[in-house]
Amino acid sequence: MKMSGAKILMECLLEQEVDTIFGYPGGSILNVYDALYEYGDRIRHILTAHEQGASHAADGYARSTGKVGVCFATSGPGATNLTTGIATAYLDSSPVVFITCNVSEGLMGKDTFQEVDITGITMPITKCNYLVRDVTKLADIIREAFAIAKSGRPGPVLIDILKNVTAEEAEYTPVPRSQHFNSGRLQALLRRASHDFKAPEPDEQDINIMLDMIAASKKPLIICGGGVVRGRAHEEFRAFAKKMDAPVAITVMGAGGIRGRDPLATGMIGMHGTQASNMACDSCDLLIAVGCRFSDRVALNPQSFASQAKIVQIDIDRAEINKNVRTDHHIVGDAKRVLQLLGERMDQMEHDEWKKYVFSFPTETEYDEGGETLTPKQILTAIARLVPQDAMVATDVGQHQMWAIQHFRFDYPGQLMTSGGFGTMGFGLGAAIGAKVGNPDKVVIHITGDGSFRMNCNELCTEQYYDIPVITFIFNNGTLGMVRQWQNLIYNKHFSQTTLDRAPDFVKLAEANGLRGRRVCNVSELEAAIKDALEWGHGYVVDCAIDMDEMVRPMVGGGSHITQFILN
Repeated sequence: MKMSGAKILMECLLEQEVDTIFGYPGGSILNVYDALYEYGDRIRHILTAHEQGASHAADGYARSTGKVGVCFATSGPGATNLTTGIATAYLDSSPVVFITCNVSEGLMGKDTFQEVDITGITMPITKCNYLVRDVTKLADIIREAFAIAKSGRPGPVLIDILKNVTAEEAEYTPVPRSQHFNSGRLQALLRRASHDFKAPEPDEQDINIMLDMIAASKKPLIICGGGVVRGRAHEEFRAFAKKMDAPVAITVMGAGGIRGRDPLATGMIGMHGTQASNMACDSCDLLIAVGCRFSDRVALNPQSFASQAKIVQIDIDRAEINKNVRTDHHIVGDAKRVLQLLGERMDQMEHDEWKKYVFSFPTETEYDEGGETLTPKQILTAIARLVPQDAMVATDVGQHQMWAIQHFRFDYPGQLMTSGGFGTMGFGLGAAIGAKVGNPDKVVIHITGDGSFRMNCNELCTEQYYDIPVITFIFNNGTLGMVRQWQNLIYNKHFSQTTLDRAPDFVKLAEANGLRGRRVCNVSELEAAIKDALEWGHGYVVDCAIDMDEMVRPMVGGGSHITQFILN
């Protein structure tokens, strides 16, 4: 049947079982929004306050559900407002398809109003991107984009469609989603784009070599990285760790890959890692990193990192192997499949003496309690005690992010949404909205700082209008806390442009957006606010007073040896 490019887009989204789009309209994408008007009973659209909020919401939806997120924006500033969100998804391997529309063919290359080369801009921060000039190719491009976004190592894909293409007509033949991977044309397109549907099957010899290394180890340590979470390999990972009887350190992106309360879990590793994790890394004789790219926040000094150990890296992306840390052995493959093969062939092991040594070091930071302000642990302990254990958590970036990962125990993939690779302040509220839309039966909380919240509080109106009940907890210390911490420790207390002694009043801001807000300074006030928020069942902002000079502990300086703690 013949239909316009805009309607072909809608039909292809239905093929992909898309039920939600986050976006913001504008001139170049109006044909698409006009078509969307007719599909409103099948596809829900969330209009955010800003395109960046839409990008983070689509990302949060993807991370929390395991589905592909979808985001719309118009040309020019609408498209460029997505770039931070695209880069955030790219660095954390989150599958989102971003769909923008550009000016018409005859206006391209003439500095037309709101014209921009968004495919050129986003080339380094997408898995793949497209400029669609031919309506007859649109359907296959959309199908290909979704396949690429979720196959192998997931990631964002951008499709930029010329406005005239959305108006022109072409023949559209439905292809059920179940048949996409069997489509010869689609497979040919993917091969031409150098993308595979599946990760490579692990090499048999590589598996055997690793089994021998495991058998010879007396002091093994496993790192749970983001690949475990993205690949939903948590069950296989937990079974592998239990069979190996090895301590498990967790990266920021690996939270939820193993239960935070698991007796083998040592907590976060790296710059703000626990003493148990960092000391284990420095003393182990075998380090197995699963889905971990050894970023500079984990392997602070690559030359001295795990210097006493044989290092094994398991990763789906060959480009990550030996990129940051030289390995003694590696396996390229999907974490779920590799761990399954290893688990099937391993004997049950015991490392009681090694575990006794590792867990002689703290796995959590203690804070002095009392005074006129709350401590980070008091806030997070109260939240963990009063909200359901399976509540989802979205954070922004800074001290509050590290405190949340240190003290809030995550039990399953997608429970934590945080910007690990790109470190995006302003990520959290949009991500929380996306997570709640994708998981309406879960309690979703947003943990942020007063600096980060200033960057995304405009989305409170989105939360209110669509009645998306997110509970926001602001760690309010009146400063850009993480930057101040570095200024305190490294920059001779030169607190240059980090003090936030200014508006807004966050409680009044919440109320201005039709939500409830409460300022709390002690545990009893905090507990009352949490109970009120849960009972009310709508958007809520809890403004938590903490000390300006509270620091994230432990801390190891950038480029230092992993046990060279500046703060314990």
